Amino acid sequence: MGGVGAPLITSVSLELGVALDGAQWTLTITLFAGAIFAPVLGRLGAGPRRRTSLMVALALVAFGGLLTTIPLPFWALLAGRAFQGLGVAAVAPLMSVARDHLPAERARSTIATIAVAGTVGLGVSYPLMGLVNQLVGLRAAYGVGFLLSVTAVLIAWRAIPNDTPGSAPRIDIPGAVLLGLGMFGVLLVVAQPSVWDLVWVGSSILAFAVAVLGAWTWLELRTPSPLVDLRLLATGGVLRANAAMFAAGIGVYLLFSLLTRFVQAPAEAGYGFGFSGVLAGAALIPFSVFGFVAGRLTPWLTARMSTRWVFAIYAGFVMVAAGLFAIAPDSIAAMLTSITVLGFGVGGLTAVMPTLVLNGVPQTETSSVLSINQIVRMIGFSIGSALAGLLLATATPSGALFPDKHGYAAAAIYVVPLLGLAAVIILLSPRATALARKVNRSRGRGIRQSH
Repeated sequence: MGGVGAPLITSVSLELGVALDGAQWTLTITLFAGAIFAPVLGRLGAGPRRRTSLMVALALVAFGGLLTTIPLPFWALLAGRAFQGLGVAAVAPLMSVARDHLPAERARSTIATIAVAGTVGLGVSYPLMGLVNQLVGLRAAYGVGFLLSVTAVLIAWRAIPNDTPGSAPRIDIPGAVLLGLGMFGVLLVVAQPSVWDLVWVGSSILAFAVAVLGAWTWLELRTPSPLVDLRLLATGGVLRANAAMFAAGIGVYLLFSLLTRFVQAPAEAGYGFGFSGVLAGAALIPFSVFGFVAGRLTPWLTARMSTRWVFAIYAGFVMVAAGLFAIAPDSIAAMLTSITVLGFGVGGLTAVMPTLVLNGVPQTETSSVLSINQIVRMIGFSIGSALAGLLLATATPSGALFPDKHGYAAAAIYVVPLLGLAAVIILLSPRATALARKVNRSRGRGIRQSH
């Protein structure tokens, strides 16, 4: 689903006759739907009806793919892309399946693989969608996404364990509505820069989003069955892991956006390599391959050293990728190396994050906690994308069409403190063993008190 959006935005604008800002919503609405349904599906995924919830969600993803494939009006395409956002929301419950039904070592390896699957899929789908779009057309490219969605439904039907006896968990509908309104406001001001053409409009939307999220927080702390257990999220380890994911997400997507834009810069810009959409997508294949390698390597590393240091090492790879791009942007070898190193770093960060965020978390809250981490990552990515556009806009001389070449290098430098901050947040957290002992002592006191 990640690669069905961004590579096709320009084609949507041209073929359906909508403004580029409007076509951008084929990506934004997927992020929005994923952010809203992630905690809902996370809560459902923590109960006995997990298989049913996942099958319904994946079937709706496939239905959304069908809507995007049929030549219907633009509103139907947006509806289909919204349904496809459920694919993002399904990631956390899939991780909870692995944690509940596999032996500990296999569970860690499988969760890391699921986490990194999005990174791998991104590197594969960009060139694939670009090539199909170029050779056959826009609807055929969306059709590939539809076929992949149907394949996912069939695999899930075969692989996901059956439901267990028990009643389905109660869903906090008011909380979901408030979260939806608040997240919509946040994504609107981040992913739709045009709302800031009139500063008072952007400021009003942001103030409304903050107020709604404040009301949502108040409600979640008082309802007996909250959509998200905010008290659990406020505990040190979970809070630090999400803060680190937020900073890393901004930095990672900032660099990713800079690299993909630079390689496609035309000759008249005076820099870049003028890659077509297909070639730019092909340049991401090493990003995907080494992201997968990092995902497979992560369980081996975490078995031999502190998880905190594994995160810091992968953050270092992203910083190296940023430095390499800033130093030698005119070298195609350096550019491809930067993309490869970035893929390795992103794959590793994504694979190790579930271990960090789940440290000390009760097994029943696996899906819910991971779903919030998914939201944090998506918001970080959106901000990183918007920040790339802002920094390049400020580096564009008055009257010019393209940013100054040095503007790319200057923007890439911002990645270093962002990833450095993420690493420091994780490295300053307590050791996993100390935190586990603290959690166990707390549980022991609760058991004694109950007796």
